[in-house]
Amino acid sequence: MGALIAVEGLDGAGKRTLIDAVVADLRGRGLRVATLAFPRYGRSVHADLAAEALRGRHGDVAASINAMAVLFALDRSGARDELSKLLADNDIVLLDRYVASNAAYSAARAGQQPDGEIVSWVAELEFGRFELPAPDVQVLLDVPTELAAERARHRGELDSSRALDTYERDIPLQERTAAVYRMLAQSQWHGSWWVHAPHDDPGRLAARLSDLVAR
Repeated sequence: MGALIAVEGLDGAGKRTLIDAVVADLRGRGLRVATLAFPRYGRSVHADLAAEALRGRHGDVAASINAMAVLFALDRSGARDELSKLLADNDIVLLDRYVASNAAYSAARAGQQPDGEIVSWVAELEFGRFELPAPDVQVLLDVPTELAAERARHRGELDSSRALDTYERDIPLQERTAAVYRMLAQSQWHGSWWVHAPHDDPGRLAARLSDLVAR
């Protein structure tokens, strides 16, 4: 059974770039590595409904913190069998977002901290009711909010399919989400957390993951 690693961070933090670098390094070390990104846009009806809601469709769905959280959770629940197979076939599975993203954004929208009701509800829904596997390590890619926002804006300008949604345009929400992420990491919410800064070497992260698998 492989190690499950979730990479978390704001929209535009650079999660995909970091994951690509770490995957290349780990494969160079001879490890079997797979990746999966959430939400699974284009593959999951729940992910697509969430994306559409964040762009003004489906009435007041986007206004409901719980409704949006359920859609994102159902997307992950629908990937449970795929995730189990990836873990069975690989040494490491790297996820671009996982349950903590739902907890962080939901708490930020509700104005709550990680010990609040909605974070507990997200954990019970996804780890409890949907029986999603807990990650072995959660890596917080901790970048300044302004940098993440600029990257997200630039990405949207280059690719119209990735134009900014309601969450990405809301800078105060991004700032609150960053704060919640840091508190989740500090409290080691549902497992070990490692913090990765923008200037940190992806090779160092890959080495730590390689050591984790070896142990």
